[in-house]
Amino acid sequence: MELDEDMNLEGTPAALGYRMPAEWETHSGTWLTWPRPEGISFPDKYDTVPDVYAAFIKALVEVEAVHINVWNADKEDWVRGLLTERNTPLKRVSFHHFPAYEPWCRDHGPIFLVRDDGGSRDRAVVDWDYNAWGGKYPPFDLDDAVPRHVAALRNLPLFSPGMILEGGAIEVNGAGTLLTTEACLLNPNRNPHLNRDAIEARLRDFLGVRQVLWLGDGIVGDDTDGHVDDIARFTDPTTVVTVVEEDPSDANYGLLQDNLQRLRLMKDQDGRPLRIVELPMPGVVEHEGQRLPASYANFYIANGRVLVPTYRHANDAKALDLLRPLFPGREVIGIDSTELIWGLGSFHCISQQEPSGGLLTPG
Repeated sequence: MELDEDMNLEGTPAALGYRMPAEWETHSGTWLTWPRPEGISFPDKYDTVPDVYAAFIKALVEVEAVHINVWNADKEDWVRGLLTERNTPLKRVSFHHFPAYEPWCRDHGPIFLVRDDGGSRDRAVVDWDYNAWGGKYPPFDLDDAVPRHVAALRNLPLFSPGMILEGGAIEVNGAGTLLTTEACLLNPNRNPHLNRDAIEARLRDFLGVRQVLWLGDGIVGDDTDGHVDDIARFTDPTTVVTVVEEDPSDANYGLLQDNLQRLRLMKDQDGRPLRIVELPMPGVVEHEGQRLPASYANFYIANGRVLVPTYRHANDAKALDLLRPLFPGREVIGIDSTELIWGLGSFHCISQQEPSGGLLTPG
């Protein structure tokens, strides 16, 4: 059987021709993990979160399938009822009893690889280890198991690098370049046995990239130790949007200026300078005195749409206007994320794309 042969071949995914595709490449669907009221992500504020999920899913199902991990059959029934009440069509929604303690599917979910061969595409899953952002929020064994469940469901090869990595810590252009941050990947609470060179080697071997670009710190309030999907994102193979803070007195100002200067000196896998577009920040977003990691960079690129978190701030409209010309052929939609960000993440953090496989059609 070809699947078994591929799984038993010596060599890394990169050596076998696999790569991590860019988020804008065609999806077969999006994976989410439904939050639990018993979880720790939304203390004393869970009741406001399901409606944000419903709005996000309603915008998604109009353009692609949605797969929702739920704790059990009872939770599935509850979510079905909520989505129906919110007039969200369920025809494209599938439920899977792959339980996880917390909802951040970008970080604990499957990272898919693709291998193009003529007019068809093979897929595989990379099962990075997961330790809840440096062991901050145990237990996390169920979350860590989600990629294995999905690979088995799809009957796909599963690669295990033996390295802790969250999906929100990396950003790829699909052509060989990866962005990440020193604050996260070099933090000793992830892989203390690996230095920068060893980490880069694993990224190349298991994601099929050739160029690894390092930013510095993440934004204030980010408990992931600095995920890149809050600060800088590819919008095409050579264009990066990066958030900047306009107020020099704001705690984010200096660290975002440092990242901006780094980006201006960076080049892609073919030695070409990156095109840098500056995206504003939504000011200070707080809840009960706690600074939250609110950022417009935490958007999700779906089939035909880009779903952007907004925060009831004057810069919401400015951010949407800046992003629209960067995504020709896609509708850029703002969705209020003010309640969701209390969990210290937004739409990119809760979602994980599944690229299309099988026979590929032009366009």
